[in-house]
Amino acid sequence: MRTIVEQIFEHGRKHPDKLALLDGTNTMTYREVCQGILAVSDRLKKEYAMEKGDAVILAADKQLSFVTVYFACHLSGIIVLPMAPDTNDRRFRLIYDKVRPKLVIGFDKAAVNCRVAALSAFETLDKESGFTEMEPFSFPSPMDIADIIFTTGTTGEPKGVQLTQKNIAAAAGNINSFVENREEDVEMLALPISHSFGLGRMRCALSKGQTLVILGSFANMKRFFRFMEKYHVTGFGMVPASWAMIKKLSDIKIQEYAGQLRYIEIGSSPMPMEDKQLLIRILPDTRICMHYGLTEASRSCFIEFHKDAGHLDTVGKQSPNMHVEIRNEEGKNIPNGQEGEICVKGDAVTLGYYQMEEENKASFFGDYFRTGDWGIRDAQGYIRLISRKKELINVGGKKVSPAEVEEVLKDMPQIRDCVCVGMPDPEGILGEVVKAYVVLEDMKLDNGFEDISREVGKVLEGYKVPVAYEEIKEVPRTSSGKVQRLSLKKKTK
Repeated sequence: MRTIVEQIFEHGRKHPDKLALLDGTNTMTYREVCQGILAVSDRLKKEYAMEKGDAVILAADKQLSFVTVYFACHLSGIIVLPMAPDTNDRRFRLIYDKVRPKLVIGFDKAAVNCRVAALSAFETLDKESGFTEMEPFSFPSPMDIADIIFTTGTTGEPKGVQLTQKNIAAAAGNINSFVENREEDVEMLALPISHSFGLGRMRCALSKGQTLVILGSFANMKRFFRFMEKYHVTGFGMVPASWAMIKKLSDIKIQEYAGQLRYIEIGSSPMPMEDKQLLIRILPDTRICMHYGLTEASRSCFIEFHKDAGHLDTVGKQSPNMHVEIRNEEGKNIPNGQEGEICVKGDAVTLGYYQMEEENKASFFGDYFRTGDWGIRDAQGYIRLISRKKELINVGGKKVSPAEVEEVLKDMPQIRDCVCVGMPDPEGILGEVVKAYVVLEDMKLDNGFEDISREVGKVLEGYKVPVAYEEIKEVPRTSSGKVQRLSLKKKTK
């Protein structure tokens, strides 16, 4: 299997002058992307003494230089830990201490025992010479670890999902096959690239030889539509929260581009049925694809809104080259129509979590990854998701561990005990937001919960800060002391 970076170099040879990347100000052709990858790879080895198997924490900032640094690491066999630029110090330190990278790029973090570099330090290398169309290169092995992407488990401990070169190449191939991406497509990337969805869209576009238009976010609708028209964008990816924002800020203006939009990929969290039907109506000729999957098993299932209009209450069928089974608690495949755990097998499935041997043993039934999600497959092969992982809070596609928020709240002198759950977003944009049930100490809150939210916001990212609070006398627990989180979630509105 050809790795993503090898496919990019093939496009560099095939059409070196084709536009690969642009952000409205800067541009890079496929030749320049390949030159940049080689130049950065050379510098990582010579100046930073990076070797195959070393790890680097890389700020997933939406700059063209991120792309060259990211794939330069892959070319060199260096393991990338992509992290959001606004990652809080606590989470950064947990991940840093766990992996002990040899280099940190794009973060100004104190007290790290390794080299630190700014992402801008690699910008001037992007267009240096070093690539010719006929020169042979040594590419990474498909079984080399490419990325470790840290998610948050229900215990609050970050879990590092190990993805090999084979995993990410297989996922890109599967996605491109279903979405039907073409080399001539122009894709706009407005998703965060610190998460598997946005990072996956970047890989899909460049592995296919497309032009990738990088946009900061969906918040600037004028810029979004200006780019749509100026660059004749034919596709993009979004989460349901993105669509809620597009609709809120511009109504159904996207309908004006129905003739040029060939595809949209949607994922990361559930989408209201009325939004699915609206998209079908206003984009009659666009291939609207929605996926179900995890970082551990990218895009395990797909549904296309037009073709599968009668099954929009499902997550679709298994993706190309992926195998999905519904299994019972003993790991046995069960018949259609019976509820069980969704389990996935395929080349895109992770080989396991970083340094979590016991977790890895419990995460697989043989070759099948246990998603922890429960569902039912019907006779036609459509899979209906019954529940997501029971405790994670899905805020606009970003997963929040309630334990992480609870730990911060419990450090405050006003709070004796607490438990956090997901509640429907009152604004109807993010799907879920965090709600905190708190047991207060015997003291008065002068400003209600405003001061508490302000203090939480100093420690955690904004989307993790509780939107609502409710005072309770005690946190419900089982006889063994386990928090009965789901009992509170059921009564949360």
